[in-house]
Amino acid sequence: MNEINTASEIQITEKAAKQVQKVMEENNIEKGYGLRVGVKGGGCSGLTYQLGFDASPKDGDTVIEKDGIKLFIDGKSLFYLMGTVLDFSDGLNGKGFVFNNPNAKKTCGCGESFGV
Repeated sequence: MNEINTASEIQITEKAAKQVQKVMEENNIEKGYGLRVGVKGGGCSGLTYQLGFDASPKDGDTVIEKDGIKLFIDGKSLFYLMGTVLDFSDGLNGKGFVFNNPNAKKTCGCGESFGV
């Protein structure tokens, strides 16, 4: 496990961190769990974002802590997510987590998949 907290890695906004805490409370997810952030092949642009909760990091994960939230990112996903800012939007265009990924060369209309 690699523990880092630098601006070149993934960042999470205060708004997104509060929403993660809210989701954890609403779903009775124990304190100490972390948000697993990842990518996998698929979607209309080639890669899709994944979010889920894990009790602990896995071997090789990078762990980032911000505003009481732990992010767990596997090495392969970190390669595609370097510099990404995880935000939360509750505006007129819909409600949900938003990935502001500087590595995405193309994205789909739904914002859930991207290509590099």
